Amino acid sequence: MAKLILLGPAHEVAGTREDEFDGPTLDDVLSEAVIRYGVNFGALLETCQVWLNGEPAASNSRIESHDEVIVLPPVSGG
Repeated sequence: MAKLILLGPAHEVAGTREDEFDGPTLDDVLSEAVIRYGVNFGALLETCQVWLNGEPAASNSRIESHDEVIVLPPVSGG
């Protein structure tokens, strides 16, 4: 299973910082996360960057059992 790491508002909406998911692609893992965490998480996910093993990733990226998927919400500041 791949480890899903949720940062900032993604952690707050999902109610957890880490979870594990099975899926052949990044899109499958994220779809399962939306089912588990709900529509608010899905809406937030549309504004987030998603990285796979420390690198930006495409939705069709292959997922292996040892991979880390990180959800990075937009950052603001000033």
